[in-house]
Amino acid sequence: MQAELRIRRFNPEKDSKPWWGEYTLENVNDTDSVLDLLHRLKWEVDGTLTLRRSCAHGVCGSDAMRINGANALACKMLVQRLKSSGDMVKIQVEPILGLPVLKDLIVDMEPFFDHYRSVQPYFINNTPAPEDGRERRQSQADRARFDDTTKCILCAACTTSCPSFWANDKYVGPAAIVQAHRFIFDSRDYGAEERLEVVGDNFGVWRCRTVFNCTNACPREIEVTKAIAEVKTVLATGSI
Repeated sequence: MQAELRIRRFNPEKDSKPWWGEYTLENVNDTDSVLDLLHRLKWEVDGTLTLRRSCAHGVCGSDAMRINGANALACKMLVQRLKSSGDMVKIQVEPILGLPVLKDLIVDMEPFFDHYRSVQPYFINNTPAPEDGRERRQSQADRARFDDTTKCILCAACTTSCPSFWANDKYVGPAAIVQAHRFIFDSRDYGAEERLEVVGDNFGVWRCRTVFNCTNACPREIEVTKAIAEVKTVLATGSI
């Protein structure tokens, strides 16, 4: 099979604006991932192509990109999902939107992580540890309340698919709200009030327009829009 790739390129050292690089690869298989093809391009065709990746197994979240107009992890997007028919597939790859492009497919993740850090994404409980030396226990039902939002890998696919984030990057974004949800609904945690103050301000959950882009973009299939709605409910009712 043949693959025609159209890749958004930008080198700040020499380019005044982004441009499209067009490449053709032969002997492509249905089971190849987009990351496999990008590796072939970089290693065999154009060594200047720059991208971020690590584990290549959908765990690290570092290779989130915009593939054929939708956010996805390059390592999880297989050619067979993009091929329409015949022995040729067309693939367009761009950096995720809403974050500054450093080079080619690499964006500056610091604004994203600033929002992540703002919700205090860590366990807060200063009460004495159990005397028996064991962990703080929790029922299965209590765990189930936030289990879905523990799956986040911080790939930024949800936040950078959000029109509200594109419109104003001060919006804390879906990923940060997912992290806040994970601890707000943890019965062992005592930091809900501080987190709710962050996600309840002008650039918090009320900026969400329930477009569902975030849910569709999540490679871990987290129900992001549902989590945001649950945080809104807590803010509106004052009850967790």
